[in-house]
Amino acid sequence: MALLNFRRKDTETPKGASPQVEAFLQDYSIEVMPRTAEKVDNFRDLLPTGTRVYIAHIEGTPIEDMVRTAARLNDDGFQVMPHFPARIIRDRATLADWIARYQGEADVKQALLLAGGVAQPLGDFDSSMQLMETGLFDAAGFTRLHVAGHPEGNRDIDPDGGTGNVDAALRWKNDFQTRTDAQMALATQFAFDAKPIIAWADGLKDAGITLPVHIGIAGPAKLQTLIKFAIACGVGPSLKVLQKRALDVTKLLLPYEPTDVLNDLAAHRAADPDFNISNVHFFPLGGIKTNATWAIENGGSAAVPANA
Repeated sequence: MALLNFRRKDTETPKGASPQVEAFLQDYSIEVMPRTAEKVDNFRDLLPTGTRVYIAHIEGTPIEDMVRTAARLNDDGFQVMPHFPARIIRDRATLADWIARYQGEADVKQALLLAGGVAQPLGDFDSSMQLMETGLFDAAGFTRLHVAGHPEGNRDIDPDGGTGNVDAALRWKNDFQTRTDAQMALATQFAFDAKPIIAWADGLKDAGITLPVHIGIAGPAKLQTLIKFAIACGVGPSLKVLQKRALDVTKLLLPYEPTDVLNDLAAHRAADPDFNISNVHFFPLGGIKTNATWAIENGGSAAVPANA
């Protein structure tokens, strides 16, 4: 029986949810991979209808598996947003083929464009900006394009530890939004401390970057699992939040939950209606079922129709 494929009534208060966090979790998104999606019998038992579901494209994953997963999620009533990692797309013809497959077989109209986590490009593309410059997404009628954001920097892009290259790319993407019809947002890497996230988001506004931010949040998981992923993904100063927790024997064996960081971000948005973090994007590092259940118990819901 489907438990969560309906919108919660306004009069219901989820167990453990604060009103601020509940408001912050409206229209949250979540990420899956084809191999993890295969383990889910029915996504409609886990996610509210209309939830935006990103499909991560890891190097080596056949495009057929990606499209099959997209078609399944679309048929189930979810907004499907596959990754297009520039560095694993060999050429313009390959990009055009992927777009055509997603559209023809899964009715996809939105995408996350990113450089991708490989050191050397496999073909002609090195960055999400090059993908955007092809004009293929616009020609195919894609209505929404998300791009990557890095609240704690990215040493793959700025090896010196600075933010010069990342900042220049953000200005280019912001300009792309203003000169095209694309609906855009920044979907960020996950972090564990609200203070650097807020400082980064405020810095975007000060720099004239108007792209809304969908902040990456790691879902509930074992502490050891999170530390492993955080190191592998280059999470910056907020990794100290996990390391400090690991030193506390009373918390070491307890699963991590993103309660503190979400409480702080939600409180900041409640105090500042112009806060540019508009949505939460979950990385279900402890499993999609665990993350989806936690999100609903803390007030998460989707209010955007699947074809938006």
